[in-house]
Amino acid sequence: MTSVDPAPAAPPAREKAPPVTAAHPVRPVRPARPVRPVRKNRDWLHGLLMSTPAVAGLIAFVGVPFCYAVVLSFYNVRLGSPLPPTFFGLEQYRRLFTDPDMSGPFLRALLNNLTFAVVVVPVQTGLALGLAILLNRKLKAIGLFRSLFFMPVVFPMALVAVIWRLILARSDQGMLNSALDAVSFGNWGAFDWLGDSATAMASIIVLSIWQGVGFQMVILLAGLQQIPGELYEAAELDRASRWQQFRHVTLPGIRGTLVFVVMLTSVLSFRVFDQVYVLVKGGGLNEDATRTVMYQAVTTAFDQNNVGQAAAITVVFFLIVVALTIVQRRVVRPDNED
Repeated sequence: MTSVDPAPAAPPAREKAPPVTAAHPVRPVRPARPVRPVRKNRDWLHGLLMSTPAVAGLIAFVGVPFCYAVVLSFYNVRLGSPLPPTFFGLEQYRRLFTDPDMSGPFLRALLNNLTFAVVVVPVQTGLALGLAILLNRKLKAIGLFRSLFFMPVVFPMALVAVIWRLILARSDQGMLNSALDAVSFGNWGAFDWLGDSATAMASIIVLSIWQGVGFQMVILLAGLQQIPGELYEAAELDRASRWQQFRHVTLPGIRGTLVFVVMLTSVLSFRVFDQVYVLVKGGGLNEDATRTVMYQAVTTAFDQNNVGQAAAITVVFFLIVVALTIVQRRVVRPDNED
């Protein structure tokens, strides 16, 4: 009798995958990503190390003196006085705006600073832009001309003031008076350019523009050299005039550089001091017509020995300059900046 072997057991049936429905969508299988070693980003550390010297210098030479000036402005501090400093609170600031003996010279100095900045910033920037365009050419000995225009920047302001004191001297031997006398065939008499209230500030403005325009010129020249030449070639193919090329190619190409130059010139114009001090003390310059806030602060501290009042002047002036700089920054902000 033959025995019948039992049939092998059927393999277990695989579980049926759930039907593809909206509730069970098919998810693609993503390949496993290779495991990479985690690399720590150290760019912030490198940036911190490179900026440390500049930040340390800014804190040491700007932050600490300004904080010390704020502290001194709340005290009555006199140079050479045997009495200890006494706490004044806001008295120095009150006197600066309400006391006629102090508010008058301060407001006049602030007005002179604003007048100087309103004239120097557009005139010096425009002249620097014109010189940069003129010197942005491939000509022989162009480097020599660039050096000649930049040379006044290298001279110290005290030396420049002495040179212009000889030019604007009130006597017949003054260079400007001598030139005008020769041109007018002896009809031009001696004129006191520095002592007359109508021309004293104009003399300081001309002196400052002559000395500083070369610095802005170099910055704008570097910006002009970054504009691709293909843009000018395309503009010439479109028969654009020189003015159209300047308006639609040059100005947009140096907009960021121009904004920087305007802001830098504004800050430098508010801190005008050297030329005024040198010409007032030894050149016969009209003090009331050319008094600036920095000159007022220095003379208050070292001529009147009132350090507390001078500190209050510097604090108020610092806040005014910061506010004007912020407003100017927002007005002339480049289009590509957030």
